[in-house]
Amino acid sequence: MSASSSPSTWQIPVDFTITKAPLGLTGAGDLTVYDANGNFVFRIKRCSNSHPRRIKTLFDAMGNPLITVVHHNDGWQAFRGDNYERNDLIFTVEKTLYSPIKTELEVFLSGRNQGDLKPSFRLKGNPFRRSCTIFNGNSIFAQTSLFYKLRKVIYSRRKFRLTVYPGNDPVLVMAMLVVFFGGS
Repeated sequence: MSASSSPSTWQIPVDFTITKAPLGLTGAGDLTVYDANGNFVFRIKRCSNSHPRRIKTLFDAMGNPLITVVHHNDGWQAFRGDNYERNDLIFTVEKTLYSPIKTELEVFLSGRNQGDLKPSFRLKGNPFRRSCTIFNGNSIFAQTSLFYKLRKVIYSRRKFRLTVYPGNDPVLVMAMLVVFFGGS
């Protein structure tokens, strides 16, 4: 058996389940993320409605703020932790297409050359259908989809799947999805 076919060297995608809190309850619209074994991993919470900007924060399972996403002018910005300092900027997001059936976003990582106008990531899909594909160049970085059940006509949009492909950062993916699914 060669080293590349050994199970210890396989790189497999990582699946997560994302659940959206129903409207009318405390935390309506907040997202909770579980790993494939059902363990709580992340929570995405909205800042209070009294704040003039739309702000969402990604927390780890221990309640530590990992990334805060802030609506800024016509786009979004993501920062490390729970602050909005320019030196903690991770990425900015711009909408390139928005329609009822299709949304496309471009993500620009900070720290890249200012003259580089090429996005680091592109997100394409339909937020209503909970479908999003994140591309890094021509490669798929991560994907979301609804859970489908055989013989069921109506599917819940409150619970959906996220697949993060090998070698990619789930925290970065979650931060981008905060904009894609909560950016409107």
